[in-house]
Amino acid sequence: SAVRGRMESTPELLALGPEAVLYAILDAAVDGYAPVVAGVQNDIDEIETEVFRGDPEVSRRIYELSREMVEFQRATRPLVGMLHGLMAGFDKYGTDEELQRYLRDVADHVTHTSERVDGFRSALTDILAVNATLVTQQQNAEMRALAEAGFEQNEEVKKISAWAAILFAPTLVGTIYGMNFTHMPELGWVWGYPFAIVLMAVVCVSLYVIFKRRGWL
Repeated sequence: SAVRGRMESTPELLALGPEAVLYAILDAAVDGYAPVVAGVQNDIDEIETEVFRGDPEVSRRIYELSREMVEFQRATRPLVGMLHGLMAGFDKYGTDEELQRYLRDVADHVTHTSERVDGFRSALTDILAVNATLVTQQQNAEMRALAEAGFEQNEEVKKISAWAAILFAPTLVGTIYGMNFTHMPELGWVWGYPFAIVLMAVVCVSLYVIFKRRGWL
C-alpha cells in the first residue's frame, strides 16, 4: 500500500512503466533494511559491553543474533545478483536513464547492506571467540584459586598432623606409666621418673626435627 501510494502521488515515475513499479517495490524493501541494520549495530555494541563485563548470558545472545544475521543475509544477498541482472539489461530493453540511476542507487544500497551483514557475522564470530577466551581465563583463575586453597589446606593438615604426632609420644608414655601395675619395668627405679621425662623429651624433639626437615612444620 505504501508503494502504491507513492506511485499514485508521483505520476511522472508511474509513467516510466512496469520497471518503475519494480523499482519502487525494491526501494521500499531496501529502505526497510536500514532500521534493521541500525538495530543490529546497537545490539553488537551492547554485546561487546556485556562480554567484557562478564555477563553469563551473553553467549546465548550472540548465538541468537548470529542466527538472525543468517536469515538477514538470505534476504539481502539474492537482491544483489538480481539488481545487477537488471542493470545488465538496461541497454537491451531501453530503460529510461533516470530509472537507471534510481535502480543503481538501490543496487548500491543493497550491496552496502549485504556488506554490513557480512561484517556483522564476522564481528559476532570474533566476539564469540573473545568471549570463549575470557570464559576460559576465568575458569582457569577459579581452578588456580581452588588449587591454591587446597594446597594451603594440605599445609595446615600437615602441621596439625605433625603436632598431633609430637604430643602423642609423651601421652603414650604417660598413659602406660599411669596404669599403676605392681610389676612394671623401671617402676621402682630411683631414676625412673627422670628417665621417662627425658625419654618423652627425646621422642618429641626427634619428631620435631624430622617433621621440620620434611617441611611439615
